[in-house]
Amino acid sequence: MSKIKIVTDSTAGLTDEEITEYDINIIPLSVMIDDTVYTERETITNEEFYEKMKTAKGLPKTSQPPLGKFINKFDELGADGSEILSINLDSKISGTYKTACEAANLSKSNVKVIDSLTTDRSLAFQVIKAAEMSKQGKSINEIIKSVDEVRKNTKLYMGILNLDNIVKGGRLKPWAGAISNLLNIKVIVKLVNGEITVDSKGRGLKSIHKYFTQHVYPEMQEILKHKNIKSIGISYVGSTDFTNKIKDEVQSICPNIQVVMRETVPIIATYGGLGAFALMYYSE
Repeated sequence: MSKIKIVTDSTAGLTDEEITEYDINIIPLSVMIDDTVYTERETITNEEFYEKMKTAKGLPKTSQPPLGKFINKFDELGADGSEILSINLDSKISGTYKTACEAANLSKSNVKVIDSLTTDRSLAFQVIKAAEMSKQGKSINEIIKSVDEVRKNTKLYMGILNLDNIVKGGRLKPWAGAISNLLNIKVIVKLVNGEITVDSKGRGLKSIHKYFTQHVYPEMQEILKHKNIKSIGISYVGSTDFTNKIKDEVQSICPNIQVVMRETVPIIATYGGLGAFALMYYSE
């Protein structure tokens, strides 16, 4: 019996080793910087994107994959009769999930599509779980059920240290962003099971660190009393000075878990801006 083949998009915070080990298929998004279009994972890396964003004249623009790319990949993977499971970027952030659904309906293959309701390493958690279960020969319904559990038990905390990109993207009036940056305002955004909330606002990095020590770390310690934390990721844009500190503190709470730390994907870097970072973990 053919195994179930796993597809995701390039916003998933997967390492190259994981993609190879689990035979994961990636459909890339595109990003335009100063009128030049780059394809994620093909013509630009996360690190290269950050460097170009620093000197860009305007806010980079991200684009979902063309419908045809999904259809071609689904047809190719299903040619041997395999079922396909596509797990994609949060539909509230991008139209990628909708495009994958349209492609699934047009493909000759048997394809099911999941809205991950998240992105970056949190999306990778779901994709890796699906790929592991596929290797074990589990059915697509068993895999979907387990992926749903991963999603429900995943938390993402994103620190936004500079509001310039939010202003450029029209999410704040320019004067409000200027005042916020002048006052050194930092923001914590929380994403849990598709629900995004602004959890904290404060002045300086000390306010971000205080939030983590008073809320996030105790939450993780409480979870460990009843469950296992299975995987942890930290993504960042640019500097790692502060995120290294966060990593060390998280590692002291979960000494037996490898914390995967990496430059974040372009879509998050675009909206998070320079200095942004995210801590993501899931438990079961």
